[in-house]
Amino acid sequence: MFENSSEELAYHKLLVLYILRKIKTDLTNSQITQVVLETEMINYFSLQQMLSQLMDSKLLKIHKKNDREYYTLTQKGLETLECFSTRIPENVTEKVDHYIDVNGESLLNETQVKSSFVKQSENEFIVNLRVIENQSNLIDLNLNVSSQKQANLICNNWKNNASYMYAQVIDLLVRDTNEPTDTI
Repeated sequence: MFENSSEELAYHKLLVLYILRKIKTDLTNSQITQVVLETEMINYFSLQQMLSQLMDSKLLKIHKKNDREYYTLTQKGLETLECFSTRIPENVTEKVDHYIDVNGESLLNETQVKSSFVKQSENEFIVNLRVIENQSNLIDLNLNVSSQKQANLICNNWKNNASYMYAQVIDLLVRDTNEPTDTI
């Protein structure tokens, strides 16, 4: 597409900046990678190198939220994109625009199920169970159990059944306590 690799590199860097501006929110590395790979614009290794170079040149910065790192456009990155956006071919921006229009919501609506435990003492383990959706905690539950076997079992069950368990917890918590119960 371009005569030399430095021009192509600049174009790809502009494309990453364009994606972040178009989606209008900060993205994780995996979200940026998903857009780039599914639109077949840049290979994975080149993208990772470019993200690092964009950080070094202060066109992107990273911030942490909920134990995740998000890339955000800096003012310098936005100004650079505004000055040089014409170097991105129109058919490429149309392809990215279409991808974001069709997939943008699902790209951002990540649901993550997390479970972990920490040994407090010989017979005490703190299990942490979480469901994160749209970058917000739906549930963050800590349980104190007496064995590593219980902690492992709880973590595995949570990973395999978090949706059902979450629904059951909500159901129990919103139930009218004057109603007779069939469970528990």
